[in-house]
Amino acid sequence: MSKNNNGIKTRYTDQELAEFEAIIDKKLEEARTQLEYYLKQLSDMADNADAKVRGLDDGLGTAENERLNNMAVRMRKHVQHLENAKLRIKNKVYGICRASGKLISKPRLLAVPHATLSIEAKQKR
Repeated sequence: MSKNNNGIKTRYTDQELAEFEAIIDKKLEEARTQLEYYLKQLSDMADNADAKVRGLDDGLGTAENERLNNMAVRMRKHVQHLENAKLRIKNKVYGICRASGKLISKPRLLAVPHATLSIEAKQKR
């Protein structure tokens, strides 16, 4: 465990980082599965669009396509955030607030493992 001159913990231990990595790996697997699902749904809709006769429900198909597309974009960003968190673990800078440089609380990281801001820094934004 690294501490500064005042005895304040400045980074998580390798064991704690391994625990966070296991949580992130699980969330990453779930997010990738969800992303694949959305992309498959979009692909299926595109394949079926040619076979359908354009009619009154065309607006519903467009709305559903847009909804799935937005969800896929959000999930893609989520996957990227989780992958970035894994890089921070590898570089041993995971859990350090990018605004204050202080350690983000463990409960916050357990709730939002890809967080880069402490609660205090987030509230100031």
